[in-house]
Amino acid sequence: MKEINRRAFVKMTGTAAVGLALSQFSSMGKALAQAPVIGSTYVPKSESEGNGSSAKVYFTKHIDAEHLIKLYDIINEGIYGKVAIKIHTGEPHGPNILPQSMVKAFQSHVPHSALVETNTLYQGKRYTTADHRKTLETNGWTFCPVDIMDEEGDVSLPVRGGKHLQEVAMGGHLTNYDSMIVLTHFKGHAMGGFGGSLKNIAIGCASGQVGKRQVHGVMEQMPADFKQWPMQDYFMELMADSGKATVDYFGKHIVFLNVMRRMSVDCDCAGVGAAEPTIGDIGIVASTDILAVDQAAIDMVYQRTDNHDLVERIESRHGLHQLAAMRDLKMGNEKYQLISID
Repeated sequence: MKEINRRAFVKMTGTAAVGLALSQFSSMGKALAQAPVIGSTYVPKSESEGNGSSAKVYFTKHIDAEHLIKLYDIINEGIYGKVAIKIHTGEPHGPNILPQSMVKAFQSHVPHSALVETNTLYQGKRYTTADHRKTLETNGWTFCPVDIMDEEGDVSLPVRGGKHLQEVAMGGHLTNYDSMIVLTHFKGHAMGGFGGSLKNIAIGCASGQVGKRQVHGVMEQMPADFKQWPMQDYFMELMADSGKATVDYFGKHIVFLNVMRRMSVDCDCAGVGAAEPTIGDIGIVASTDILAVDQAAIDMVYQRTDNHDLVERIESRHGLHQLAAMRDLKMGNEKYQLISID
């Protein structure tokens, strides 16, 4: 594992972002009482300037390249230089991964950018670099460079004030980039309850055979059945520790976009075995604040009347503890404004 000195980290300000009032969006249903609402507000974009006490989360109900790019252009002030676009490229023929055409248009809009991934801890079709590259081709990720960041080993990033981890092994190529765009397919997850921006970098940037063991808490022993691995609150806190390492490394040069479409209860790691989504598509949220963007997506899910399966997956795994752990680590603002660009 190669070592790296601490970069001049830029501190993320504030604590957690929570809550949402979404009565303006009738399609979200009338389940406000179910959601973990604490007091964020919806405001039109024209009225959003000048309020620095809460994070800004921008929203569109349109899930296409045009609106994805519009959202990015609002939040991209800190993106410069060589840019990593962290997505989940999925197992072969995965039915729920982000549309390649949308990602292609987005990537071509970002100068000096490449898609980035890491190999998996589990023995699937992305376990080795050679198999991973075959899967990338199968799934159509051939329109731009795709950097498998742990192809040549690890880099150790520190975790400032982590709950359990003092450092995490990330894909060694991560430090080749000046900025990162976290482009996430928001969905359920077998262990995390949900996979948002935190999961995308906490597991997705960690190296396959070292970092992912750290994040899953299985350094000493790895039971064959993942259901016997550490779960619930401890796992959520390990993810927050790992996510904080990447967020602190990039400082102001990292942004987050959650695409809420085809939200199966299963991660894209499940490939063709993923359960068919039972909740309708919602839209895209974007922010410079990782906690705010994941909280906003969660709140939107909780407003839906067709949310039973996804909410059950989230709550049965203690998934909301991801948000509490990020709050404890001061990874985001305590409140957010939801700003529609439609």
